[in-house]
Amino acid sequence: MLRRAAANHTLQPTRSAGASRAAERERWAAIHKRKSQAIEGKELEMRKRHFERHYAERIGWLRAAVLGANDGIVSTASLVVGVAAAQASHSDVLIAGIAGLAAGAMSMAAGEYVSVSSQADTEKADLERERNELETNKTFERKELASIYVERGLDAQLAEQVAAQLMAHDALAAHARDELGLSETHSARPIQAALASAATFAIGAALPLLIALISPLSNVIPFVAGSSLVFLALMGGVAAWVGGAKLVVGTVRVTFWGALAMALTAVIGAVFGTVA
Repeated sequence: MLRRAAANHTLQPTRSAGASRAAERERWAAIHKRKSQAIEGKELEMRKRHFERHYAERIGWLRAAVLGANDGIVSTASLVVGVAAAQASHSDVLIAGIAGLAAGAMSMAAGEYVSVSSQADTEKADLERERNELETNKTFERKELASIYVERGLDAQLAEQVAAQLMAHDALAAHARDELGLSETHSARPIQAALASAATFAIGAALPLLIALISPLSNVIPFVAGSSLVFLALMGGVAAWVGGAKLVVGTVRVTFWGALAMALTAVIGAVFGTVA
């Protein structure tokens, strides 16, 4: 009995010590888990805060949209003003404007599609050539990529390391971006450009047509010209704001050329209308 009691007395501190160590491990594990969760939460919050949409991401559709809307307003307003200056009837002015809208929208769509498709074909050809060069002479391509980074300010050893790691990840993408200057943001999208250009041309052309429709024939020229300049100013300001440019510069640039186009067509219409 005495021996058993002594053994129990000896084991009790050992068990207490083991339980204490286990509790300590659990406590530290819980602390580590909370720290990890806190770090992950901070990283997630930083990623959310760092999310940015750059103006360059809009350059593809913005260029086509601005070009289409500007051309729609200027060409249709100029056509309406020129025909009205030639002493045409109200219906003739409207017919000329509608025909200009339809023809202009299709012309813009076709022109944008052909132009941007040619750009896309050139980009594909460059990428295919780069792909072949990577397959046949990868060492030279890595040195070429490293030399680009040296020109941008890296030392030779670091440039070699960067080139090697980027090519190990995606060699074609690295060369497309840094050697050819191609990226997903600026890649050619023919259908997007064609649709944006045609749609915005039609919208832009509809504005002076609407003014011509509701205006009496005697006031078509001043009403269409004045409202079109207002539309152009608004469009130039919005385009400048979306693209991150100065509002005044964008507004003046668009309205100046619009006013010049309408003035020239008005003079031509008046001259030929008098001759006829």
